[in-house]
Amino acid sequence: MKILILTNKMPYPPRDGGSIASLSLALSLQRCGNDVEILSMNTSKHYFNADNIPSDINSKIKFHCVDINTDTKLIKAISNFLFSSIPYNAERFISDNFGKKISELLQTSSYDIIQLEGLYLCPYIETIRKFSDTKISLRAHNIEHEIWTRAAVNEQQRLKKIYKRNLAQRIKKFKLKYINKYDLLVPITSRDANLYTVFGNNMPIHVTPTGIDNDNILLQNPLNSSEYPGFFHIGALDWIPNIEGLTWFIEKVWKEFSKKYPEYKFSIAGRNASEDFERYLMQNNINYLGEVESAAEFISQGSVMIVPLLSGSGMRIKIIEGMAAGKTIITSSLGTEGINTTNDENILIADTAEIFYSQLIRISKSKELHNYISQQARNFVLKNYDNDKIANSLTDFYKNNIS
Repeated sequence: MKILILTNKMPYPPRDGGSIASLSLALSLQRCGNDVEILSMNTSKHYFNADNIPSDINSKIKFHCVDINTDTKLIKAISNFLFSSIPYNAERFISDNFGKKISELLQTSSYDIIQLEGLYLCPYIETIRKFSDTKISLRAHNIEHEIWTRAAVNEQQRLKKIYKRNLAQRIKKFKLKYINKYDLLVPITSRDANLYTVFGNNMPIHVTPTGIDNDNILLQNPLNSSEYPGFFHIGALDWIPNIEGLTWFIEKVWKEFSKKYPEYKFSIAGRNASEDFERYLMQNNINYLGEVESAAEFISQGSVMIVPLLSGSGMRIKIIEGMAAGKTIITSSLGTEGINTTNDENILIADTAEIFYSQLIRISKSKELHNYISQQARNFVLKNYDNDKIANSLTDFYKNNIS
């Protein structure tokens, strides 16, 4: 099959959940024998010169890029809030130039599947229909409005709470507008699949999580060879759920734990932190590193990954990576949402500050527990999250629905 994948940011370098999900699946689809092309918005925030994509990737996937500016502007956000029915999150990705590039490709090439990587590509369905009768697949990375609904609940500032609640409502309406406008639905978790059914989806559906390649460096590292207990966190530090989760964990859990056990450090890595948040992290017995050159190397150095999520949606790919590396993950039920883990078997779940604190105590006092959880975590990923098996299954789904 010939597959065209549309993304609203460059999937290379794969430094965050969205880009990892897009690129890893594209490469796996190619390994399964498909001819894969990617058309990306090369945004100002995630800009990358396509000429610098490594040859081992560029030789497998053909990249097309359109430069667009998606920077958040206060005046535009206010104008959108007052005068537009389209949520600002979606409006920033509506580009005439991107639409023209889609029409150009569809008039010069034919495809068996056009895969949209996320809700904010849906406004281009009309353009695709105008120039092609190719089957359109929506790969739903998460339930977008849930992120903002949950963020609004945790927001303390009244005006921000109102704005986030309003944005969540508008994103939900935007989502419902495009229900069944695609031909195939490819959610990233079973939970999201069920929610789309509740929303009214009646198109063929196939769950396609993000997994791990067999040659991933995280799988090559020997189990339990890193610093113990070695508490750490890695994630985008401009993403609201990460900021609020870390702040909650530091204030409600880490400060008290660190006073009692000053010998333990908490290492944090991530990009795009604001200056205020960086200053906040550079205290409280925290080893803040900013953006690291190699996420895999950083993950390999620690033993216990802390993922204190209070909001968000979809699938936390960093948890899958941490489990593949044989780390003990301590997270909330929300953090492991969409990943069928089992508490005290292959992960540790903590939904309150008190339980989080007790889990830190448990894991720091029992290397035997850590060794058991880490081994079961890796076994779980190897069994359920092999990228090539996932891509083969999706390929079969596509073939069955285009014949």
